Amino acid sequence: MTLQFDTRPAAYAVIVRDGKILLAYWKQDGKEGWTLPGGGLDLAEHPVDGCRREVFEETGYQARIDRMLGIDVGHWPGDTRPDGSVKDFQALRLVYEATVVGGELTHEVDGSTTHAAWIPLEDVHKLNRVSLVDTALHLHRERPADGKPS
Repeated sequence: MTLQFDTRPAAYAVIVRDGKILLAYWKQDGKEGWTLPGGGLDLAEHPVDGCRREVFEETGYQARIDRMLGIDVGHWPGDTRPDGSVKDFQALRLVYEATVVGGELTHEVDGSTTHAAWIPLEDVHKLNRVSLVDTALHLHRERPADGKPS
C-alpha cells in the first residue's frame, strides 16, 4: 500500500543582527506562534527567489540570501478533504541564512502572518513558537562563516 500525502516545498530565512532574530507571528486555522519569515514556494519558483519574496511580504525587508543552513521536514497527519479523502501533509523546508539589505519593518496584510519583530536571541526560548525556529537556530549555530560544521 502506498501512502498518499501532499508535499509543499518552502524556504525560510534566519536573519540575525545585533543579537536579535527577525521573526514573524503566524496565525492560521486556530494555530499561532512565532516563526521564521518565509513560506511556500510558487510553482517553478527557485527557493532563493521564494525566500526573498516571502521575507519581503512578511516583514517589509529586502533580503540577500547568503547560504543554505539545512533542510527540515515537517509532518502533519491528514484531515478529511472535501472529496472525502484523507492525506497527510509534509513540508520540505529549506532554511537559509540571510541579511537585510533594504526596506523597513512593516506588517503583512491579508497573509498568514500578522506582524514581524526583532526578538533578542536570549528571549526566544520564552516565546510561543513553531519548532522550525529552534531547528533553524540550531542549524545557524552549527554552521560558522566558513560553512564547516563545528
